Amino acid sequence: MKAAKHTVVSLDYTLKNNAGQVMDSSEGQEPLVYLHGVGFLIPGLEQEIEGMEKGQAKSVTVQPEHAYGLRRDDLLYVVPKSGFQGEEEMVVGMQVELDTENGPALAYIEKIDGDNVTLDLNHPLAGEVLTFDIKISDVREASADEIDHGHVHGPHGHHHH
Repeated sequence: MKAAKHTVVSLDYTLKNNAGQVMDSSEGQEPLVYLHGVGFLIPGLEQEIEGMEKGQAKSVTVQPEHAYGLRRDDLLYVVPKSGFQGEEEMVVGMQVELDTENGPALAYIEKIDGDNVTLDLNHPLAGEVLTFDIKISDVREASADEIDHGHVHGPHGHHHH
């Protein structure tokens, strides 16, 4: 069976960034089990998996436009240091959680200049060309229930939000 819309795909993967660093991998864990064709994965990866069969493996390069987008300067915010609670020392590269009007968002501290902190709300992989080494460990039909709910059920149905 081929990976197509409304099939459930079990995917072993390793993700590397531009510099060849491993950013994420299912190695040593259960494969990622997801409902194909509903936008669970980034578009560039889903497109490449389309039509693959159990046991097939390949290496896929995804441009930022089809992954996490390009870096946007309008997602950089300068805020006063005094706006942060907590005793923790602020350091560049630290991840902070913000309350935005759309709910909590993760940001990274881009730079600290006196009392001004520049926060970067871009996805950490924005602007990166991503390489995925992927292997399809299984493909099955989704149940009507899974299609209805838009995600996988059963022992390996992980909820990633």
